[in-house]
Amino acid sequence: MAYNATILLGKITKVHRSDGIVTVKLEKNFTEDILILESVFLEIEGNPVPFIINESDHPGGDILKLRFDGYDKPEKVSEFTGCRVFLTSGNASKNSGRDPNDLKEYKVQLADNSLLGIVTGIIDNPGQSLLRVKTKEGKEILVPLHEDLVLGIDKRKKIIKMDLPEGLLEINL
Repeated sequence: MAYNATILLGKITKVHRSDGIVTVKLEKNFTEDILILESVFLEIEGNPVPFIINESDHPGGDILKLRFDGYDKPEKVSEFTGCRVFLTSGNASKNSGRDPNDLKEYKVQLADNSLLGIVTGIIDNPGQSLLRVKTKEGKEILVPLHEDLVLGIDKRKKIIKMDLPEGLLEINL
């Protein structure tokens, strides 16, 4: 994991919830195309300190919510308020080197918190990957794996939270 001080992602503005999630105010160039992040560096007392990301959520605009591996209490992350967040060199691309097959067996949760199903595989089509999801009713459906549809990925709980367009599920069923 290499430190890249030239790519400032944003600044931690506050602790968001009681489970250690922090809110990052993003720099202007990251408000549209937010990356899937696996790790970042926080600038603490002028020094880069690496952190692995357990959960991320980009609700839109210039806000990103992160939970760091091993930091699940607000007391642990409150000292990070005001710290600048830098990308690691491995995060410099949109897919950040993540293999979509890592998402196998993740639960797909919809925006209303209902469970859609479990990822059983990934189909890599040119220009668009599709999640093969087995629904709780036992049917198999295909869901586009697109950053505009993904609200957040919780690696610890193995959940992909998605906001699917109206009618997409009806086409599959």
